[in-house]
Amino acid sequence: MSSQRKQYPFSYFEPKWQHRWAESQTYRTPNPGDDGFDASKPKYYVLDMFPYPSGEGLHVGHPEGYTATDILARWHRMRGYNVLHPMGWDAFGLPAEQYAVKTGQHPAATTARNVARFKIQLERIGFSYDWSREVNTTDPDYVRWTQWIFLQIYNAWFNPETNRAELINTYQGNDPDSVRLAYVAEMPVNWCPALGTVLANEEVVDGKSEVGGFPVERRPMRQWMLRITAFAERLLAGLVPLDWPESIKLLQKNWIGRSEGAFVKFAVENSEHRIPIEIYTTRPDTLFGATYMVLAPEHPLVATITTPEQKEAVENYIQTIASKSERDRQDASHEKTGVFTGASAINPVNEERIPIWIADYVLTGYGTGAIMAVPAHDDRDYEFAKKFHLPIQEVVRPIAPTFQEQTSEKQVAENTSLGGITSEEFAPGGIIPGGTGVPPVIHPIPQPSPPSCFTGEGIAINSGLLTGLPTADAKRKITTWLEERSLGRAAVQYKLRDWLFSRQRYWGEPFPIIWENGHHRALNASELPVRLPELDDFKPTGTAEPPLAKAKDWVHYSDTATRELNTMPQWAGSCWYYLRFCDPQNSSQFISKETAHYWLGDGKRTPGGVDLYVGGTEHAVLHLLYSRFWHMVIYDLGHLPTPEPFQRLVNQGIILGNDGQKMSKSRGNVVNPDEVIHDYGADAFRLYEMFMGPLEQMKPWSMKGVEGVYRFLARVWRLVMHETPDGEWQLIEALADIPPTPTQLRVLHATIKKVTADLGTLSFNTAIAQMMVCVNELTAAEKRPIAALRTLLILLSPFAPHIADELWEQLGKKFAEFEGHAHTQTWPQHDESLLIENEVEIVLQINGKVRGKLTVSKNAERARIEAAARADEKFSAHLQGKEILKVIVVPGKLVNFAVKN
Repeated sequence: MSSQRKQYPFSYFEPKWQHRWAESQTYRTPNPGDDGFDASKPKYYVLDMFPYPSGEGLHVGHPEGYTATDILARWHRMRGYNVLHPMGWDAFGLPAEQYAVKTGQHPAATTARNVARFKIQLERIGFSYDWSREVNTTDPDYVRWTQWIFLQIYNAWFNPETNRAELINTYQGNDPDSVRLAYVAEMPVNWCPALGTVLANEEVVDGKSEVGGFPVERRPMRQWMLRITAFAERLLAGLVPLDWPESIKLLQKNWIGRSEGAFVKFAVENSEHRIPIEIYTTRPDTLFGATYMVLAPEHPLVATITTPEQKEAVENYIQTIASKSERDRQDASHEKTGVFTGASAINPVNEERIPIWIADYVLTGYGTGAIMAVPAHDDRDYEFAKKFHLPIQEVVRPIAPTFQEQTSEKQVAENTSLGGITSEEFAPGGIIPGGTGVPPVIHPIPQPSPPSCFTGEGIAINSGLLTGLPTADAKRKITTWLEERSLGRAAVQYKLRDWLFSRQRYWGEPFPIIWENGHHRALNASELPVRLPELDDFKPTGTAEPPLAKAKDWVHYSDTATRELNTMPQWAGSCWYYLRFCDPQNSSQFISKETAHYWLGDGKRTPGGVDLYVGGTEHAVLHLLYSRFWHMVIYDLGHLPTPEPFQRLVNQGIILGNDGQKMSKSRGNVVNPDEVIHDYGADAFRLYEMFMGPLEQMKPWSMKGVEGVYRFLARVWRLVMHETPDGEWQLIEALADIPPTPTQLRVLHATIKKVTADLGTLSFNTAIAQMMVCVNELTAAEKRPIAALRTLLILLSPFAPHIADELWEQLGKKFAEFEGHAHTQTWPQHDESLLIENEVEIVLQINGKVRGKLTVSKNAERARIEAAARADEKFSAHLQGKEILKVIVVPGKLVNFAVKN
């Protein structure tokens, strides 16, 4: 469209208003204690997920959520709220470092350039961010507080008695390092030699790094860990009162993975002192079906128990799977692999000898790194057993549909004979102690063995003391039996693992930690921030040493102490940025208590501080989980008023290319918002982003759709303005300071009602559709009432702020009541009484054929309706010269004149 003439002069007035808003700091939001702060107003904190400023800039999918939050921010300001709507940059991380390695440019320089580009793009869209609160995770002032928060975690422990984080000086034990929330451990990690860093599981795809596609291997390394597992139960419980999509809550619950089961001790056969191997299982009732054991290849006992005959095979296997990521190893679809260690274990419930294997589908980070394999009742074990021809012993059978009747002992015995259960052993609640008769009960019936493994609950068979018991009862009984013999114990376990919190990279926050005589200690807060040393060479060292090892002078803190060489992961800065937005200029605190209490609330009305958080589902688990963990620790230590960071969460859907595929350079379907704005304007871009469909849904981009909303905004413009032959835009003569007609009022107040309701439910597309109805109604009027136009511009302002402010200013040159700007007006309220239709349109017929229409009062009597029809000049012309035989009047519908032809 760039070569065509524009239908309204957006290219003139949009930059004008953006300049005015920036120059006057229109959207600057004062804090408590600042000049202009009104504490009597309610607060609304609306936040976009922290963007990473890549060199590619924005495509049209990125601003979808930003547009939604901007509309809501503007709407709440007009409703009398103090609105916090900030923006900043998550600027540390691997992509910037890799670009620096590739080009030789310092990552600080490329990051600054990328940030500048992103900011210009966002400003062109007209977002009402308070840019005075802009933060950047790489800024030394921000790094200082990220490091300070890490020290709070380092200097804290989780007290199981109070279920809270407490300062480490309250710990009464002899080894505080063993309980710190930040600790050092030797961990098997995803090591990428080419990138010279540890990668998170989600950064490894098919055994290669997501960035660069380099081979990745598993390697034990010293790493900083955060004890997030101590908060597993609170992370689960805290989800309940949050206004999050149930699907996101479920993802978090599954990631935390709470399970109830038992630890069970197996002993290695013929080993010195019968070496114990402890496993965790959620189905201790299936112990009698354990036909082999599997250890993770990294399990510390593998080398000890492997027989000389199997040593070479085991070592070769361990080397083979070293390049596999945990995500690949967990993939249920991949072919099961493993090798026999040559050793055997003794099943504690029946003293049977079972072989011990190692296999890649068992991980050291889950449970104990060892499992009892029950192939008849676990899909992975079943596949493994079938491949390696291992025994499969059925110990649970499914339950048939239940029935209820008076049943004799003989009938019960017959119905349950498959499991060898007697009437004394069998009852829904377990064994009937000393019973001589069977009362009326609901009887589960064990069914024949399924063709493959059965993983559900049922009735225990072939299980000694458990035989005949339903699964729940069998679990309880075997757990008690194990505890009485010191062979096991009941336990609650979590799939969640402690957070691996260090990276072997340059471009990240340095740890405020030094090492002396093999021990670590924290720096004083007065020494923060610890800045990155200036390095010209960011390339990996070629060893496990991080790039910071090259800064020889920086490394030596003193004659006896050295600095920690790892850096924090990118998650560190994004874990708490929403807090710094509240108080970004504070040099003495990361957030003042007064500011925190205002913008986050007191935690009594809602547990979450941010009122609305909008972003993509790709951050549904880790970012949200990590932020919640950091927030809980800081809350426990008394620095925050709310226990949770985000009260309401909304995930916007992905915008696809016009080919229906995800936008990417390789597909050539990326749409640059700069080009759309150049051709159609920022308001049309904003409006189309919201008009495409429900915010949460996936939808394809369409330039025809952009043209459609562009034409709608042109109609809005021409409600007020017309172009002279000289190319000047002037107010149209049809504008009049007259009251709206009843129909116009009804449509206008219906629009107020619907737009208000739809904004509350984030139904932006239907709100826009209703405004289109209103514009059509006003366009059809010969005289356009100023009062109706005034209300329309207020309603349109959050969606299309440039055109609303421009038309408001133009109308103010001639008419009163257009002081200020459209976006500073009070949001209107609808009058329900005006929505009642007092007039109806009826059809005028002659011998059943429609000859006209007439609008009459809704309560008009038959005689009045007939008289009005006869008085209608156009209709009465059809009656001239004809004999009227009969008049039929149906109030509210029609008048039919039967005439003689």
